[in-house]
Amino acid sequence: MLILEVLFYSFVIVVVIQVLYYGVLFGSFAFSKSENTSSTLYPISVIICAKNEAENIAKFLPSILEQDYPTFEVVLINDSSQDDTLEVFEAFALKHSNIKIVDVKNIEAFWGNKKYALSLGIKAAKHNNLLFTDADCQPLSNQWIKQMSSYFSEDNSIVLGYGAYNKIKNSLLNMLIRFETLLTATQYFSLAKVGLPYMGVGRNLAYHRDQFFKSNGFIKHMKIRSGDDDLFINEVASAKNTTICYSKDSFTTSIPKTTFKDWFKQKRRHVSTAKHYKFKHKFLLSTFYITQVLFWLVGITLAISTYLWPFVLGLIVIRFAIQFLSLGFSAKKLNELDTILLLPILEIFLIVFQFSIFITNQISKPNYWK
Repeated sequence: MLILEVLFYSFVIVVVIQVLYYGVLFGSFAFSKSENTSSTLYPISVIICAKNEAENIAKFLPSILEQDYPTFEVVLINDSSQDDTLEVFEAFALKHSNIKIVDVKNIEAFWGNKKYALSLGIKAAKHNNLLFTDADCQPLSNQWIKQMSSYFSEDNSIVLGYGAYNKIKNSLLNMLIRFETLLTATQYFSLAKVGLPYMGVGRNLAYHRDQFFKSNGFIKHMKIRSGDDDLFINEVASAKNTTICYSKDSFTTSIPKTTFKDWFKQKRRHVSTAKHYKFKHKFLLSTFYITQVLFWLVGITLAISTYLWPFVLGLIVIRFAIQFLSLGFSAKKLNELDTILLLPILEIFLIVFQFSIFITNQISKPNYWK
């Protein structure tokens, strides 16, 4: 009985923490209203770094070039591709005068390092306002540049956007990928809202070139293959210089992985950078994950034992109610409402998946970006 009593009071603490995360912290984004934006049409440099992406460039670059925006250039970075990426770049450049090509050759010191290629592209950019996306990404609207750039101001030199993944019908993996993307976005949007920005995604991210040079670019984490987006933002973002953009016309969408093996490999690379975050961010993220795990483990144990079951059931209902409400509003904002239908199942899958990645990364480090 003593063990069950300890578990019960531990469960109370876990539920309180989870409710604070979902109801208060994540609620800062979920229940927020859009901020006022600037009407100034800043000149923009759209930057796309590509490695062996000839097919995707041919398919998705037109949606960038057809943006309804008066002054923008597209900086296309060929990161030592072995396919026809450079040739595809050059074919588009013959038809569009606002394209600038940066052809990066491998050098021994930065072999296969995306950050090196991106640094050269940023240096080549004409405009101070930079907007990043990936070669396999497509804006959902021809207002993408206008929406993202409208959040720049004298104070806001960093704009965090949302990079979605294409929906695939009747695919549990696709649902899981999009749920993970939703939860991650809810986290980084929410922490930015409360003045603790910690990451952004390179699929949809904007910042000032001055900000890049002021912090000496990626120099502090150049040897880490991943993190050109999240580690850079973790280093330079603050409550004063960072804002978020989540209007639906500002979204980009990408091609999702179609096998667990490929997604596992992709997420290993993404997760490997988290250990380099600032302590306060690691503390907040790890506390959330640990209490997630404990909610399920302790909750199931108490439910099986039927110890004080009316109170345990009440705590479970409260936690799920706040979770559904908070993530439901976030999902509506980010056009991912269908993922909420399977929320408990997806949450359990994701907990196990993330734990597997953590263990695998302790055994061996991912050393690739392509």
